[in-house]
Amino acid sequence: MEDKHKTHHRTDYTKATLLENEAGDDPFQLFGRWLRTAEDEKLPEHNAMTLATAGSFSISCRVVLLRSFDREGFVFFTNYNSRKALDLERDPRAALSFFWPDHERQVRVEGRAEPLSDAENDDYFHSRPVESRIGAWSSDQSRVAEDRAQIDDRFARWKERLKDQDIPRPMHWGGYRVRPVRIEFWQGRPSRLHDRIVFERFGDGTWGRMRLQP
Repeated sequence: MEDKHKTHHRTDYTKATLLENEAGDDPFQLFGRWLRTAEDEKLPEHNAMTLATAGSFSISCRVVLLRSFDREGFVFFTNYNSRKALDLERDPRAALSFFWPDHERQVRVEGRAEPLSDAENDDYFHSRPVESRIGAWSSDQSRVAEDRAQIDDRFARWKERLKDQDIPRPMHWGGYRVRPVRIEFWQGRPSRLHDRIVFERFGDGTWGRMRLQP
């Protein structure tokens, strides 16, 4: 029988608080402040978020990058033939989580994902580095590869094919906007008595705020 690995490491969170007057009444303003603080302090991958989907035989999650957000939702890009995209086609429900351990903060988002418009996709695609645009053509994301050499060879062939031209966006590549219905902010506190403030969206588009027990 294999020995179980146990960890007894504990951290007492003491860096900040999240009281109602600090949270305010607008979850997007609060999220923006937290994200800007992480960016200003140059935290690694400050815009990384875990995306969870439930459209296939099992629930799946992976880390993707937030590319923009506003009051309409949170935007990321991917290959529309990838597992995450196929999951969202079957079931648009999605959850996001952001974690900034240096600030002892977490944000959880629940909502529904919808594809971006062609204009939004084109605009972002043409802002990407050239080799990233080539990669969008060469990679059959989430498909089985024989080995690394096959991936590198496909990239080299697409690079040759697309050289000396304005690389167009492949139709299988684009973005999603996760429109939130619930956003929870978590601030670590001592003795595991963390601050948890949750915002829920009402049918008329307004937001209500509640405190949750830790």
